[in-house]
Amino acid sequence: MRRSKENNPGSIAAPNGQDGQMMGGIKMVKGMEQNQRRALSSINQNTIGASLHRPGLANKREFRGSSAVERVINQDHFLEDTKNQTQSTVKPGGLDDIEIDVSEEWEDAVPSFVKHTEAVLYETDGMDIEMEDMEESIVDIDCSDSNNPLAVVEYVDEIYAYYKKTEVSSCVSPNYMDRQFDINEKMRAILIDWLIEVHYKFKLMEETLFLTINLIDRFLERCTVIRKKLQLVGMTAMLLACKYEEVSVPIVEDFVLISDKAYTKKDVLDMEKLMVNALQFNMSVPTPYVFMRRFLKAAQSDKKLEFLSFFLIELCMVEYEMLKFQPSLLAAAAIYTAQCSLWRLKTWTKTSEWHANYTEDQLLECSKLMVTYHHKAGSGKLKGVHRKYSSYKFGYAAKTEPALFLLDP
Repeated sequence: MRRSKENNPGSIAAPNGQDGQMMGGIKMVKGMEQNQRRALSSINQNTIGASLHRPGLANKREFRGSSAVERVINQDHFLEDTKNQTQSTVKPGGLDDIEIDVSEEWEDAVPSFVKHTEAVLYETDGMDIEMEDMEESIVDIDCSDSNNPLAVVEYVDEIYAYYKKTEVSSCVSPNYMDRQFDINEKMRAILIDWLIEVHYKFKLMEETLFLTINLIDRFLERCTVIRKKLQLVGMTAMLLACKYEEVSVPIVEDFVLISDKAYTKKDVLDMEKLMVNALQFNMSVPTPYVFMRRFLKAAQSDKKLEFLSFFLIELCMVEYEMLKFQPSLLAAAAIYTAQCSLWRLKTWTKTSEWHANYTEDQLLECSKLMVTYHHKAGSGKLKGVHRKYSSYKFGYAAKTEPALFLLDP
């Protein structure tokens, strides 16, 4: 037999000469097939409902309306599998007495599309968790320098751990000026403000300025100096710092000229001998500069943030009361305060906290003092730092509005 191409797909074409004999049988078979198709469609609906609502799936998730389910369900394969399952459960007694065999195996079974959908949703949940972890994770700031031998990526963390451990050796007592009988903290501020301008005119490296101020404070802590010799101490400290940091060192006569010939070449050389002996030739100390470079890299800074951070920390170097803070704390607080000034909100990332080893709360005391210095930088008598950072070369960093909101209780 072959199927006819009539509109009714359930009809059967009879062989030639047998139309009259087969008519009754054709109608009977035709009616049975239609009833059977309607019954199977109802079984399909019942089976679909049972697979989604039977007790075995009471603890499963609801998948109705989920876009993930609509993507993973293949309707044709699902209906074909359901037909096979329902046909195997039909009893031979008749189509009216159809029962679904709900055995233990059927109860434990989970349709494949349900398993697949749950897997998709589980993976999606996992992706959400991973995204949250990525937002809170610490950025690898050295990955871009893996091919740069000068970055020493292999042991840069150990280097800064050593700096952090030994930075106490570069610190001085915050009240050492009490042992000086002829100079005071105001004279120190005038000297450092002048040296910042000298450093700028000589176009020296940034490291030189920070080491110069460190040498001055360490020497004044150990030796008493009269006020007439204070400027000589500052000049000699810069000369020593240049010999340690610079490639091209200014000659002694240059420093004699900038002092308006208040001192001779012999005076400078004699003070140089006195200073190196008092400091025991210890020039290798971690200054705020080395921490600034690392912490700026952790903050993923641009030039604007860098200039403002150095502006704030140079303001602090003029102030005697800032000697109570360690170099790493000064560097971290300068970057934190600069970020608050630029973005007008408190910002201290997990990456910065990890590399600086300071929390936001630990930085607030120092940061508030920096805000006050920033606020009065252009109005005081000592304007060397403000003039320097009001130029185009330093991005007019001094003209940035201070983060006064940090002073609010």
